[in-house]
Amino acid sequence: MTGAAPLEAPQDPFTESVVEAAVEACDEKLGRDTVVLDLRGLTDAFDAMVLTSGRTDRQVRAIAEEVEARVRRRVGVAPAHVEGLESAEWVALDYGEVVVHVFDESAREYYDLEHLWRSAPARRHAERR
Repeated sequence: MTGAAPLEAPQDPFTESVVEAAVEACDEKLGRDTVVLDLRGLTDAFDAMVLTSGRTDRQVRAIAEEVEARVRRRVGVAPAHVEGLESAEWVALDYGEVVVHVFDESAREYYDLEHLWRSAPARRHAERR
């Protein structure tokens, strides 16, 4: 997959650019079950959330680092905050309007953010093989 399709209703250009770059980074590092949640109207904290999984702590870290690098190259911004990179069980990258979560598979299943935000429109992305 190359590039992320826009969400149902257009986001602002910054949000769309961050989401697209993050999804491409997840795809590049073989993230699993990548999902974009449109949270506009559900919370004032942010507009979109990108979720993906890695099989090992090493892959989780590689995905998170690729997201950070690709967003910096494409959009010209660094995350305001990165949490969890050391343990690489669940890494959160905060871009203000967009939060990217990179989980190992057991943490993703345990925290189940898709269920927590089940009322949000979701867009799933095909995995690269």
